[in-house]
Amino acid sequence: MTHLLTDSLTFLSKAYADGPLEFNRGIEREALRVDAAGKLAQTPHPTFLGSKLTHPTITTDFSESQVELITPVAKTADAALAMLNDVHRYVYSGLGDETLWSASMPCVLGEEQSIPLAQYGPSNIGRLKTTYRQGLSNRYGRAMQTICAIHYNFSVDPSLWQHLSHLEKQTNDKHYRSQRYFDLMRNFRRLSWLPIYLFGASPAACKSFVKGRKHSLQDFDADSLFLENATSLRNGDLGYQSETQAGMLDVCYNSLDNYIGTLAKAICTPHEIYQRLGVKHDQQYLQVSGNILQSEAEFYTTIRAKCVPPKGANFLATLKDEGVEYIEVRLLDVNPYLPLGIDETEIHFLDVFLLYCLLIASPEHDPALCASVTSNLRAVVHNGQDTSTIIDNLGQQQSIKAWGQTVLADLMHVAQWLDKTNGVDVYATSVGAQQAKLADSGKIPSARIIEDMRAEPMPFFRFAMNQSQAHKAEFKRQALSQTELAYFQALSETSRREQAKIEATPGPNFDAYLEAMLKTYQSL
Repeated sequence: MTHLLTDSLTFLSKAYADGPLEFNRGIEREALRVDAAGKLAQTPHPTFLGSKLTHPTITTDFSESQVELITPVAKTADAALAMLNDVHRYVYSGLGDETLWSASMPCVLGEEQSIPLAQYGPSNIGRLKTTYRQGLSNRYGRAMQTICAIHYNFSVDPSLWQHLSHLEKQTNDKHYRSQRYFDLMRNFRRLSWLPIYLFGASPAACKSFVKGRKHSLQDFDADSLFLENATSLRNGDLGYQSETQAGMLDVCYNSLDNYIGTLAKAICTPHEIYQRLGVKHDQQYLQVSGNILQSEAEFYTTIRAKCVPPKGANFLATLKDEGVEYIEVRLLDVNPYLPLGIDETEIHFLDVFLLYCLLIASPEHDPALCASVTSNLRAVVHNGQDTSTIIDNLGQQQSIKAWGQTVLADLMHVAQWLDKTNGVDVYATSVGAQQAKLADSGKIPSARIIEDMRAEPMPFFRFAMNQSQAHKAEFKRQALSQTELAYFQALSETSRREQAKIEATPGPNFDAYLEAMLKTYQSL
């Protein structure tokens, strides 16, 4: 353990002698709706789920057939998972023959245009959401957008900022908290290869996913592609990656101002190809703008700084004014072995890992470090099941196994401290489970998936469909009580009324609305 980590834990042991250190967390789970044959559902977002524009818990991501299930903020992993489980139970209460796909990589896909864009109604905000998705379709293709993920939202209890600022002789204000969140995020990016190794669950895909595109995957069988030692194809070249972003976008994680400034610049900077595409053709909107990014949401990365802006406010402007309120982890695959795609052990590990990233020294990102982040991620994505694969640790070449053992040993100290401070025994257990995965790569989800596909043998589609149907049966066995059902029905009805209210409120024409929205980025 580093002296900094040791000193921090020693100091915090005294600070939390009389009470636990709590975290705030939330989960967002994306899933494709598929029909009884396992094909992407062509039906609209089910009416009983309410308005996807305004519902706080159930919405859609890119596609009309891609639900996004969101938990409110929870103090414990158990509470977050219980909330997510209840949302799944409600979705399945009226889904009929349809099923939620259990994997990150999509089901068998038809032609690009058969993937329906999410529709949010005729209001300006609703049209903006659909126009943004039309832009993603034109820029990257629709198939890429059907990849699903788990997003983990995390913030520390305000008491931790009080104690750390005292230890570090700093003023506990929004500037301090934002800078410390950026310290966390830089370390997370530097070490992001480790959770990708441990939790990556997308080593294979249906051939329909890459139809007409260049790729380096190998045939698994007549219907599936894979890489022998891959961990998370979703996090690699086939997933949420952009050559445009890699070549023209250099978002800086060294400070909040740099982060906001580089993102805003990309949103305001024209891109030659996107400019030629145009914003509108024959009165149909093709994208929000012809710039490098249509909005900050288009920035594909493993972790983001977040806040909750007021309705209608510019997100980056609010982030600048209010500071970072929480961070969003975006590299997690949906684990097809788990009904919710994530479990308590994974959440507890993430809590330990994120606290560790906050407490250790955080070198600023220069071009060399950023390049190593990218190369390490690529190496683990494509060849991570081979733990002898060499990656770069601040200029030192180490194997996945060697560096991973060092990090996990430090994480165990943090986990044991959390267990003792909080009077539980869950954190060390979660880290121990990951140490076992590093000792035996056959235990990681990506290796298990390939092993199970070979055992039958069966294509990726059949593996994922079997898991999806098993999870559906499990949720169907957990029927909602009348009280629970009434609660979700009330949420859905309220969301429909809120959308109707938005649509009844006069506003500028859509061209003027877009122009005004883009101007809000100029000052940033």
